[in-house]
Order: sequence, then structure tokens, then C-alpha cells
Amino acid sequence: MNRRALLVLGLATAGITTAAQAQPAPPYPPVPQLREEVVPPSPGGRVIWEPGHWQWASNAYAWVPGRYAPIGRVHAHWIHGHWAQRGGAWRWVPAHWE
Repeated sequence: MNRRALLVLGLATAGITTAAQAQPAPPYPPVPQLREEVVPPSPGGRVIWEPGHWQWASNAYAWVPGRYAPIGRVHAHWIHGHWAQRGGAWRWVPAHWE
């Protein structure tokens, strides 16, 4: 795995998006450093905190802030949002329950 791939994978954090987001064609702009977020008090109920992450949006990275999301099915396993190589391109895979 090249340095760029390791950087992208190392910076991946949890988050929900509506679809996998493709990164631009080479040369890739560097992924910005993660922002520090203050985690607000839980609204209560069965929720999990999803930290913010950078998402590619047309021609630049856009910050997607963290949020609370409902906990999935009993015995489900939480998969954090992450960058993954698919079809020759890096794509953001939203956080989800499996």
C-alpha cells in the first residue's frame, strides 16, 4: 500500500453519508488534518457518537461534523466510516451496522 493510501486510511473516522464518495483523480490533494470536536452530552436513549470526518465534495474536501446516531439491532457490529479502495478509486464508506 502506498503512502497516500496509508494516510487516507489512517485519517478515516466514523460518519454517515448518503453514498460512497469517490476521491478525485490523481494527483490527489492531501486530506486535511482532522478537526477536534467537543462531544456534546448524549441526548439519551440508545445512541452512539460518530466523530466528524473529511468528505470529498466535487473539487475540495468538506468537513462533516460528528453526530449521535441510533444504535442498531441487538448483537449488530458497528463498522466505522472509512476510506476504501474500490474499482481503482478511493471511496468513503459510511459508518453502518453489520
